Amino acid sequence: MDFAERVTRIEPSATVAISNQATELEADGVDVVDFSIGDIVDFDTPENVKQAATEAMEAGHTGYTPSSGISALKSAIVDKLHDDGLTQYGTENVMVTPGGKQGLFEVFQALIEAGDEVALIDPAWVSYEAMAKISGADLTRVDTTEYDFALEPALDNLADAVSDETDLLVVNSPGNPHGMVYSDAALEGVRDLAVEHDITVISDEIYKEVTYDGVAATSMGTFEGMEDRTITLNGFSKAYAMTGWRLGYYAGPEELIDQAGKVHGHSVTCAVNFVQHAGVEALENTNEAVEEMRSAFESRRDTLVEFFRDHGKDVATPEGAFYIMLPVADDDVSWAEEAIQQAHVATVPGSAFGAPGYVRLAYANDEARLREGAERLAENDLL
Repeated sequence: MDFAERVTRIEPSATVAISNQATELEADGVDVVDFSIGDIVDFDTPENVKQAATEAMEAGHTGYTPSSGISALKSAIVDKLHDDGLTQYGTENVMVTPGGKQGLFEVFQALIEAGDEVALIDPAWVSYEAMAKISGADLTRVDTTEYDFALEPALDNLADAVSDETDLLVVNSPGNPHGMVYSDAALEGVRDLAVEHDITVISDEIYKEVTYDGVAATSMGTFEGMEDRTITLNGFSKAYAMTGWRLGYYAGPEELIDQAGKVHGHSVTCAVNFVQHAGVEALENTNEAVEEMRSAFESRRDTLVEFFRDHGKDVATPEGAFYIMLPVADDDVSWAEEAIQQAHVATVPGSAFGAPGYVRLAYANDEARLREGAERLAENDLL
């Protein structure tokens, strides 16, 4: 078969590939500590959310919904966005999607065509690059590794990288894979560049509710001048332990919703009906469950940071999300392969995120299991 160039120019997801390798080893009876994928391992979806889905199914909410989502969920999303200071959005500015990843895909498809320039801030989640390439974009990348993944000291680098030719910039705070929360000063710098060069900004806020040490993540669209040039993306997977439910959303100017909605309607039609009803419950009645999970993640972060520093590894302390970037050998791919084959610990090479010399560890697992994985790395001389 002759495959389309837009497919052959991208690589399979590195995070999924490593997770699949871990699953295969486990199927052979190997006990693998899986740090590779951003799933919520030991927190189940809150009971009231599951009950809301059950009640919705029993009430017959099993058919199609309006393509952009049910009105109750869109209203709840708007209330949440307003609480975050994004008062420019109404229900007409919201698209509900089967997962945040689908939302990003639709936005890239609506805004980017062959030869357009997309700017990424490295380390960056692996699928940004793939989505840009599928759309035919050329990539410009700005590295923050020398600043412990902080954006503010890299603003001059960003200013050098973007121009009037830049069509789209992706901002992810708290960030995957590094867990950093970008400061208001950093985001103001992004605003200045976006306004100067007329750049549209995607603000991926999927980890917004998962922050530590009293740090709060500011929404990009709250800054003056960004109201109509920001597309805010979020979802239910991370904050509400709903990874397998596949529910997300994006908010932006009404004309974007109309155009991206064409991609949505011709691909997925709508998000699952009863899952959308569960999403209403998640937004309105899960504050305690979210806080319990966030607090547990903060404790686990502290455990890993302390362990690695005790073993001579200078790791940057994440301020949000549930990932840590561990500095390893220059050949991070070989290091990750050795870790899974010898120590039976699955990690993701930093090269996949634009950060060679690191691996990403996800700590959305119970603390004892995390410590066991870290100790295996130490015992196999990988630290």
